[in-house]
Amino acid sequence: MSGPMTETRRQATEVQQTAGRPGDSHWVSANAGTGKTHVLTNRIVRLLMSGVQPRTILCLTYTKAAAMEMANRLGALLGKWAVMDDDALMDSYRDQTGVPLDDDDLARVRRLFAEVADTTDGPNIRTIHSFCESLLGRFPLEAGVAPHFKVMDERTAAELRKDARDRLLARAAADPASPAARAMDHLAGVLGETGFDDMVTELDFARGKLAALFAHYGDAAGLAAATRRNLGLTPEDDRRSVIANALAADEVGLRRAVTALSGGSKRDKGYAEIIAPWLAADADGRAAGFADYAPAFLTQTHSPRKDLVTKKVAEANPGVREALEAEQARVLAIDEKLRALAIAENTAALMDLAEVMAREYAGLKEARALMDYDDLILKTRDLLRRSDGAVNWVHYKLDGGIAHVLVDEAQDTAPAQWDILEKLTEEFFAGEGAWDAGARGPRTVFAVGDEKQSIYSFQGAEPTRFEQTRAAFAAKARAAGMETTLERSLEMAVSFRSTWPVLDAVDKTFQPEALRASLTTTDRAIRHLVDRDGDAGRVELWPTVTPEDEDEADAWDAPVDKPGPRAPLVQVAETIADTIDGWLANGEVLASQGRSLNAGDILILVRRRGRFMEEMVRQLKLRGIKVAGTDRMILTEQMAVMDLIALGRFVLLPDDDLTLATVLKGPLFNFTDDDDLTPLCNPRRGTLWAELRARADEHPHWRAAADRLADLLASADQAPPFEFYANLLGPGGGRAAFHRHLGQDALDPMEEFLGLALQFEREHAPSLEGFLHWIGAGETVVKRDLEQAGSQVRVMTVHGAKGLEAPVVFLPDTCAATGRGKPIGLLWDRDTDGGAVYWPGRKDDDCDLTATLRAQVQAAQENEERRLLYVAMTRARDRLYVTGWEAKNGRAEGCWYDLIEAGLERAGAVEADVPGGRGLRLESPQTAEVRAKDLAAAPPDLPVPDWIDRPPAEEPDPPKPLAPSRPEDGPSAASPLGGDDGARFKRGLIVHKLLESLPDLAPAERRAAAERYLARPAHDLDDRQQAEILAETLALLDDPTLAPLFGPGSRAEVPLVAQAGGRVISARIDRLLVTDTEVLIADFKTNRPPPDRLEDVHPGYIAQMAGYRRALMDLYPNRPVRCALIWTMGARLMPLPDAILDEAGP
Repeated sequence: MSGPMTETRRQATEVQQTAGRPGDSHWVSANAGTGKTHVLTNRIVRLLMSGVQPRTILCLTYTKAAAMEMANRLGALLGKWAVMDDDALMDSYRDQTGVPLDDDDLARVRRLFAEVADTTDGPNIRTIHSFCESLLGRFPLEAGVAPHFKVMDERTAAELRKDARDRLLARAAADPASPAARAMDHLAGVLGETGFDDMVTELDFARGKLAALFAHYGDAAGLAAATRRNLGLTPEDDRRSVIANALAADEVGLRRAVTALSGGSKRDKGYAEIIAPWLAADADGRAAGFADYAPAFLTQTHSPRKDLVTKKVAEANPGVREALEAEQARVLAIDEKLRALAIAENTAALMDLAEVMAREYAGLKEARALMDYDDLILKTRDLLRRSDGAVNWVHYKLDGGIAHVLVDEAQDTAPAQWDILEKLTEEFFAGEGAWDAGARGPRTVFAVGDEKQSIYSFQGAEPTRFEQTRAAFAAKARAAGMETTLERSLEMAVSFRSTWPVLDAVDKTFQPEALRASLTTTDRAIRHLVDRDGDAGRVELWPTVTPEDEDEADAWDAPVDKPGPRAPLVQVAETIADTIDGWLANGEVLASQGRSLNAGDILILVRRRGRFMEEMVRQLKLRGIKVAGTDRMILTEQMAVMDLIALGRFVLLPDDDLTLATVLKGPLFNFTDDDDLTPLCNPRRGTLWAELRARADEHPHWRAAADRLADLLASADQAPPFEFYANLLGPGGGRAAFHRHLGQDALDPMEEFLGLALQFEREHAPSLEGFLHWIGAGETVVKRDLEQAGSQVRVMTVHGAKGLEAPVVFLPDTCAATGRGKPIGLLWDRDTDGGAVYWPGRKDDDCDLTATLRAQVQAAQENEERRLLYVAMTRARDRLYVTGWEAKNGRAEGCWYDLIEAGLERAGAVEADVPGGRGLRLESPQTAEVRAKDLAAAPPDLPVPDWIDRPPAEEPDPPKPLAPSRPEDGPSAASPLGGDDGARFKRGLIVHKLLESLPDLAPAERRAAAERYLARPAHDLDDRQQAEILAETLALLDDPTLAPLFGPGSRAEVPLVAQAGGRVISARIDRLLVTDTEVLIADFKTNRPPPDRLEDVHPGYIAQMAGYRRALMDLYPNRPVRCALIWTMGARLMPLPDAILDEAGP
């Protein structure tokens, strides 16, 4: 933080200071834009300052990008501190952490960078999956996994799941009496044409929770029995017995009712015609005909009819209404039980299927020693939950290595992941286990998150677990008799991101109690405090676009799902694109930063990928506005990749005319319909390929195409897929051709395509046909990092933009209904002991229990949609623009547009002219002085240089490095004055090591340390040799003339790489002292006996020191560089005159 200390900033600083206290555990609830990463970094710094060993800190993040960002931020901060002067360091430390730094701590802060850099295992900043992978790698036997396991990517996992499904189908076909076959027979009558694939996808997603259920109940059969009990069924209940056990007790009354109804209205007679045959049937007939009988009493939605009998018939026949109402209650109870029975049977069949699929999938993974991401979590949890002796060993090893756990984005942590964290920290609240012996302080848990931003339920996140886990940790602390800071979350409410209009719009939008409760389980109001007081901001609500009557497009000319030119979503995209185009053309000013707006300042957010996202990108490109494209792309739908696949299919089947025509029209050959394909194809005597070869000489580019295709056909028979495509795109010029015609957007898909070719070759036999089948069989979704999009507009989903921000944000997708999540299939009941799952099949088939569970899921989906709106609104730094398009029946009730409109009205927004007509505006002027912002202007969009597609020129070989300590004209032996004496060489190494290490110790400690070192058996020194070396070394260190070279500020074993005299010097200086007035260099020599005169020194030593001097003179041009040799025998300093060094220098 920088800037004046306002009251708001003072509050933020106090909270950050509290959160950073290294001895306290804390649960932090942080609003959007309040600096969660800043707080986590501060806490790590303060832990390190308190003496905590880096390796004992475990910081878990939600994504790899977040882990990398935090690690880079910590490294950059500590590196900056390591070289700051005292005053700047004190100011920076206070600004960063909010606490002052004592003079005594300056050296400690500067050492932090080296401490962190020197350790290979800490601080451990990683994702939970990375941590689990590491843990399983340390304890594979205890976890029951292969020691050489690998984690497979999503594509490989999807491929194995498909193989498991195919094996399931094959097993069912081979054994019709198997549980899998019986399950398939049952489900075939329930699932629709595409229902099976959809249900298999849902089972894949839920395999972690299903595994937990199977483990609890033993198997699918045990789960089925529990499902029946939960639904109020006995093992013997079937359709016939349920109906038979509830036979009518008042048949007389029903027969009287039939007689009465027969004389009534048409509707009465219709009911009589339904009831009479059922009364006449026996028990079996009644059971078989119940579905035809029930509609006399129940509606199609299984609710009681209100019109059992007309008023006239009821008044004329006393008791008839009562008899019919009693039968209605009986039929309703039977219907409810039958629906429960159908749900139990559907669920049992589905669980039989899921169990077999899970077994097949597990077998495929085990055979290849593979694990998916769910396996990492579940197997780690199972390992830590073990109750045998093996887990004691695991906990023992872990307890010695983890003392402080920090969790980022805690609201997105799934229940199984919380289970792991609770097991990891179990000893933190138990006796001696609560103490970090290394730092002599308590072990701590720190979590920072925000329930309001929990939007990843599809990945298993449950926002309620954030507060539940805090309460669980607090209860553990109380039970252990410990004082705890976990009784209540710390609240970070000060936003350093957004301006007042944006934050006020957010607060007022979620002010109503129902909306507030949808964001958080606590009783806190939605409240954001503004740090950027006085900065200009704006929120605008533009009118929605309603449908117009359009002439239907010819189905032959356009796809049926393509929006018409005046479709509402097209008009919205045009309006946004026109607005942005006008801003960029007219130099729209971003007042808070005192600069012009650029395309990289703009972020357009949608709720889901679809037609609008594609249309928005298209409209921006039509106006020449740089756009980064969408945040995800399906690889096989990219034009460049489609062309590459088509080329591969042609070389496999040259007679495919349509595929060849597609290839020829692509960027590789640039054929046109009128000038090339029409003359070739109409008429033609054979295939298009034969025609092209036969007539190639008619046009130069036909000849070039035929020759190139012939070469590709020849190479395809020999080259594996990667080599085939790499040669095409590289030496063949394909990459440049695609770039010229399709632009920058074509480059990433081509690289991903080549990467998949390599992956395929690692896992399969490398054939082009196999590769094309493999890539076409699965959907490869490429996630694109748009955080560094430069000077380009970003169009993203709200989920993809989580964690990002922009000065200007558009929300155009606001009129659809909230709570329209994915279709609800499996219904989970966590309140049942051990858990339970139900599958009704359809909503209309719900029983009372599943209807209640379905309502809970729908409410949770609606709440998540509102949290998604909170995330979307809080991405904006300065401006937020809201618009939308309506369907033919208007916008949905309670949609985002309506919620924001009501919020702006509560905030006092005024009517204003906006694009599209009259709208609402809430804004604040720029009253604060424009100051430097952390958010820099996006870099200019430079043209691609012409050398980008040219191979690099050959570079000349670099000169041979000069090692002055081994000059070219000197001997290569250890001592130039003696023979190749191994003992003498060893003696020199020992002396050098002592002279490097002992100066760092206090004078009183040097003798004892040297004696211990010399006495090591590895040195193989007798007592006399040890005494001689000790005397020589201490004599040097105690010599007052050498004191500067061994005193404060001097350095030992300094690496030196430089250029001098056209040569590269690579060396290591024994002792170096750099002062404000001079530079001193000394090199130790252990020759015995040493020369007495300078003339007797070997020329190689002189040349060595001359090289050092030349390099350092270039580094320090304004200071004299003095050199000397130190002869260890006799502790004698021999200065080297500059004249001699000049003569010998490079």
